[in-house]
Amino acid sequence: QVQVVESGGGLVQAGGSLRLSCAASGSMFRINDMGWYRQAPGKQRVLVATITSGGSTNYVDSVKGRFTISRVISRDNAKNTVYLQMNSLKPEDTAVYYCAADTVVAGSPLRAWGQGTQVTVSS
Repeated sequence: QVQVVESGGGLVQAGGSLRLSCAASGSMFRINDMGWYRQAPGKQRVLVATITSGGSTNYVDSVKGRFTISRVISRDNAKNTVYLQMNSLKPEDTAVYYCAADTVVAGSPLRAWGQGTQVTVSS
């Protein structure tokens, strides 16, 4: 199984920056895409940004130009660390941010989620 642990959330004023970290480890299978999702109170969890094992990235329109996702893979692929650098934060970025790691087990896709980290942006 894959273990996913996030860190780095907190309270910041509008216009400020935060950096989230996510470590995925423990899988005997290759971790493919990883990504950040967020869930605001009373709303569904939505995509923020994803990154493939090759480094290709994808962002939701509302964060393009402000957020940057990056990834470090250990030499033995035993640990993948994904970062989300968030700049020019807005109150509407307030949410619980979740990290996800995708792998394939016995031919079936499997997504592991972290426990989430709270990001609060004050106006």
